[in-house]
Order: sequence, then structure tokens, then C-alpha cells
Amino acid sequence: MKRAWIVAGVALFTAFAYWIARRTEWTDVKIAMPLQGEARTNPFYAAQRFTAQLHARATRDMVFSSLPPDAAIVLSAWNWNLSTRRREALERWVESGGRLVVDRTLIGDTRDFERWSHVTHVPHEPDKRDETDLDDPCGRYAAEPQSTAAGDAGPASYWLCDVDRVSSLASTKEPEWTLRSGSRVQALRVGVGRGSVTVINAEPFRYLTLFDGDHAALLVAAAQLRRGDDVHFLSEEDQPSLLALAWMHGAPVVVLASALVALVLWRRGVRFGPLEPPDASARRSLAEQILGTGRFAMRHGGGQALHAACVRALDEAASRRIGGYARLSASARGAALAHLTGVDEQALASAIDAEASRSAHDLRRAIAVLETARRGAVAERSSSREGRQGRLSYGIR
Repeated sequence: MKRAWIVAGVALFTAFAYWIARRTEWTDVKIAMPLQGEARTNPFYAAQRFTAQLHARATRDMVFSSLPPDAAIVLSAWNWNLSTRRREALERWVESGGRLVVDRTLIGDTRDFERWSHVTHVPHEPDKRDETDLDDPCGRYAAEPQSTAAGDAGPASYWLCDVDRVSSLASTKEPEWTLRSGSRVQALRVGVGRGSVTVINAEPFRYLTLFDGDHAALLVAAAQLRRGDDVHFLSEEDQPSLLALAWMHGAPVVVLASALVALVLWRRGVRFGPLEPPDASARRSLAEQILGTGRFAMRHGGGQALHAACVRALDEAASRRIGGYARLSASARGAALAHLTGVDEQALASAIDAEASRSAHDLRRAIAVLETARRGAVAERSSSREGRQGRLSYGIR
């Protein structure tokens, strides 16, 4: 029974797969690959290749430079008022005979451009004569007159896509060439000096839009292309950043400034250690400390302060050993000290008398006698204390 169910399932699956295969059709579909290389970064790559096929020289520029008056410029994404000097140079070039083509991506305050070229954008009010299907991005516009600057007959009309539907072009001068649909003018050329300015109310020459409608033919008519022409596609859309421009035009200055900033930061930064190694710490013995202090006292003040300190130290030691020492006369003090310390009484009296110690040698000898007497008094007292402690300990036993 179980085997029958397995066979039935396999047969059912096979029949279903056969039914899917019979009703499935496999066809090849071409999918456009994304733009790569220069075609992805240069909005006029297609227009340049098309111009080159017409035996004209196409150049991609990001800055305006001096050009011959018989050249043509296609201007897109350009700030007309960014620099007064650049704007005036471009105007002089057109007036000397240049051909300028401008699309609707002109940015900035365009009043100076409209004042100079006599071409303005006006709001469009549709009427019944020029109603178009808003879902269709392209429309047919009649060329008036039907000729190019070279005198060759051009198309009677052009398919123009993605025009600005809420505005139209107008001019205070008599136009030399227009693209018109009813009351709407979407391309217009006027003469400026010995040259001309052509304004298009769309973006027909950027990236792949060149292949929409009749944009390729419109490029020929708008730029008045002739064999051997020099055409410059000018745009500020992909200008390098400020840092990139600074490196391109002033790399040595950037390197020197960076080195100076790094030096200042290093000079003012927090260090990991002192500027100089610390002095080696050394301990001085007590004898060296006393000797150094004595030498300092002898060198400054003639040693009188050191002598007076020794006399006071001797008096304090004697006061603790001799009863009523402070009330004794000088001679009695000398006799008592001599008896206590074993120092000669006459030498002790001379040492105590500071007036008798005139020279540095005599003063050193007097200080030595006083220190010997003080140590004798202190030693005698220490011996007495040790004897009392020994007797007390013996009694406790």
C-alpha cells in the first residue's frame, strides 16, 4: 500500500513538471547595462562622441578659457554670476562671434543673463490651440525658419522631450531661429554682437537624453555645427572639492602648511616625560648634614650665630643636670660644668666668652670645646639613666 502511494506521488509530480515545461516559454531579453567609466562621470560623453562622428572637435571643459571666436560652447549646469570677470569674458567672446548654447540648467541669478541676451523665461498659460497630452514627455515643435546658419535646409520640426511645461521663452529682440508649438517657444536664438545665443527650455544633450526624440539633430541646429568646428561642452556640475582644488593648484603650500601645523601641535602637545632626565636622588648622612650646616653658618655671619647656638645647647644640657644652674654666677657655672663634663674650666670659660674669639680659627676651637662639653653632659646623663633602669630591673627580679 505504501509503495503504491509513492508511485502515485512520483507520477503526479512528473505530470505537473511536464505541464509547466509545456506552458513555459524561454526568450532572451536585452537589459541595458549601467553606464561605466567616463560615460558615467561625464554628462556630455554621448554628445562628444556624436560630435566627433560629424568631423568636429569636441572638448569637455570645467573652466572657461580664451577661445577663438568661430568656436561653439554648449553650457549646462553653469553659474552665470559666480564670477563677474568670468561672465564678462564669456559675454565678450560671444559678441566677438562665438556661438553659445544654453539649456535650462543655468543656475544662480539669471537676471544679468536675461538682460544681456534679451531672452527671458515667462510663465506659460496653455490655451486650446496648444493643448498636449501631459502623459507624453515628448512633443513636436516647428522650426522657424527652416534653415541653419550654414544655409542648409534643416528639419521642419523636432521632437523635443522633457521640456519645462510651466514656462516658455520670449525675447525683446527679433529671434533668428525658434522651436514653437502654438504659443509656446521652447528654443530660441538671438544675435548678440557678431555672435549668437541659443536658449533651450530643456536638457536635451546630457547623458542618454541625447538619444530621445530628435535631440541629436537639435544639437546640430542649436550649435550651428559645421565640419571642422571646435565645440566645447562647459559645465560646473562635477567640479572637484575645495580640498582637491587646493591640492591641484597649491600642493607645495599645502605640504608646508601641514608640516607647520604638525610642528606646532607637537611643540605644544603633552609629553610623556620631562624635558631633561631627573637628577639622581642621593641620601646624605647625618654627619654630612651637620658638617654642611656648620660650614654654611661659618661662611655667613662669621660663625657668631653658630657659637651662640652652641652656648644655648650647653646651658640647656647643664640645666637638666645641675640644680639651680640658671641662678649661679659665671664662675660657679664654669666650675660646675668642668666638674660635670671633665673639660678644663679655663678652656671652657674662654670658649663661652664670644668676645675672646676674634679669628675664625679661635671660633672653631671654641665651638669644638662647647660641643665636647655638651656631649659630656648628655653622655653623663644617659649613663645615669641607664644605671637607674638597671637597678630598677634588678629590684623587680
